[in-house]
Amino acid sequence: MKIFPAIDIKDKKCVRLVKGDFDNKTEYEMSPVDQAGKYMDHGFKNLHIVDLDGALTGKTVNLEIIREIVKKFNFKIEIGGGIRSFDSIKQYTDVGVEKVILGSAAIKDKNFLKEACLKFPNKIALGLDAKNGFLSVFGWKENSNKLTIDFLKEINEYGISRLIFTDINRDGTKQSPNFDETSKIADISKCPVIISGGVSSIDDIKKAKNLKNIEGIIVGKAIYDGDIHLKDLVKEDA
Repeated sequence: MKIFPAIDIKDKKCVRLVKGDFDNKTEYEMSPVDQAGKYMDHGFKNLHIVDLDGALTGKTVNLEIIREIVKKFNFKIEIGGGIRSFDSIKQYTDVGVEKVILGSAAIKDKNFLKEACLKFPNKIALGLDAKNGFLSVFGWKENSNKLTIDFLKEINEYGISRLIFTDINRDGTKQSPNFDETSKIADISKCPVIISGGVSSIDDIKKAKNLKNIEGIIVGKAIYDGDIHLKDLVKEDA
């Protein structure tokens, strides 16, 4: 089980949103680079980064911050947020990011997702962000009217290297992930799944370890708010 401590970047600061609501956000004093350093000091190997400015604009707004984190620390990084072109994917792979997460652009255009998997083998992760079973896109502001399960079945053979499933209703709430829905996704998915949204305690991590086809879990707000201590969390990282 890989633990992915999270860094969400907005206006060059670490922030956490509740249920993806940009009007309901908490800003934290530590810079993204300093936060990454804190994770490295504790011995974490993986990092989940979201460029929230990118999610809103469709551009690689915080590329320089990502570049600095890659340069300074030896993380395996997955990055998401507004990545909607091959150029954006290449910008991130060129700076040394391990996985590039496609979301809205992949859901809106399956051919883009298919081509990306061919052009960047083993580099493309798919972010499926769902609310009440339906996929949301463009910074979670728009409902795609597509059922998550149906979409996954359509693109399952494309060669995606990782799938990140987020239940938006749980994200930033610390109410535990939606394990039932995640299990349904993991049962179907041809690639390993990362659990995202709502992690509240070490018990959630332990529960995730018992699920099939789960590669890892993302932990964000529970770290920032002190509900989970990094020294305890890193013990679960393998």
